[in-house]
Amino acid sequence: MKIVEVGPRDGLQNEKQALSTAVKLELIRRLTASGLRSIEAGAFVSPKWVPQMAGSAEVLAGLDLTGPVAYPVLVPNEQGLDAALAAGAREIAVFGAASESFSQRNINASIAESLQRFAPVAARAQAAGVPVRGYVSCVVGCPYEGRIAPAKVAEVAARLLDLGCYEISLGDTIGVGTPASVLAMLEAVSKTVPMTQLAGHFHDTYGMAISNIHACLRAGMMTFDSSVAGLGGCPYAQGASGNVATEDVVYLLHGEGHSTGVDLAALVDTAWFIADALGKPPASKLAHAIGDQRRAKPER
Repeated sequence: MKIVEVGPRDGLQNEKQALSTAVKLELIRRLTASGLRSIEAGAFVSPKWVPQMAGSAEVLAGLDLTGPVAYPVLVPNEQGLDAALAAGAREIAVFGAASESFSQRNINASIAESLQRFAPVAARAQAAGVPVRGYVSCVVGCPYEGRIAPAKVAEVAARLLDLGCYEISLGDTIGVGTPASVLAMLEAVSKTVPMTQLAGHFHDTYGMAISNIHACLRAGMMTFDSSVAGLGGCPYAQGASGNVATEDVVYLLHGEGHSTGVDLAALVDTAWFIADALGKPPASKLAHAIGDQRRAKPER
């Protein structure tokens, strides 16, 4: 099983509490030490729109980019790609949508325009030997349009695959999916993109994220995005709560007999670390069930 940890990017981008580069690096260090091998490290976007991602170049500068752990960064356009490559990025991600309205609100472009914008980014990255991952947001529902047709998701995913994305992450951005609606979408998408190149990205707004992951797992999906402590949300989707918590996903996968290579105790400790830094409790149920072991007092 593969877990893509999105906490340091997708998780932090919607947090109001500003964090220093040192805290971000310590978060990533702890996530790496827990056994995670793909950790989103930042985004080369305008700090005017996503202030939490300011300093992504400094974060990359503090990481070992030559080791076995991948530290992908989000890149919205060629200007962002230039900055990412200059900072030494070895993997990038581009972010599209299956909803026209969301695409306009998120990146001020239609779906077609966004794909045209990604084409030179993907081509240049691949020419530089940098893998490209693609995201599709609003794969089940949109805050502006409501239900999204599975065929539309399949169309956008196929276009990203054609651009050269090695993996397509399917995001239930506002967390309205249920196993039935998610599997209907997945059935349509898997006809155009192999299941081995698909990942699930679920938000827990309605408490369905773990159920949706379990359904996708049974359908053959082997890669899932998640965010330590359940951090996140979406700045362009009001009311959307955080990503599914990495520790909850790992607990599910281990319980289903899958290997992740992740030390669950270390991961929970990391959840409490970043929660303390943000001044709020973790959103994950597992973190509360196990408790903050750093504060646990020995029995007498």
